[in-house]
Amino acid sequence: MIGRELMVILVFAVFIIAVVTIFSVQNASPVAVTFLFWNFQASLAIVIFLSTLIGVVIGVIVFSVLRRKVSSKKGTEGVIR
Repeated sequence: MIGRELMVILVFAVFIIAVVTIFSVQNASPVAVTFLFWNFQASLAIVIFLSTLIGVVIGVIVFSVLRRKVSSKKGTEGVIR
């Protein structure tokens, strides 16, 4: 069962990467990016790629933290304090 879940996740990740890549290549014009005190100009493809990458990293971190909390709760259910 775990192998199938991993395959579904892998297929979904490849699909997302393909969509972001196609979208980025088609939108390669330079754009001005302003965030708080930062102001710079970059290719829209780079901005899209970096935004997606940051979102994936944050998602993996949140998923890992939540998974550890759930597994630690399951490990202490039978313990009497």
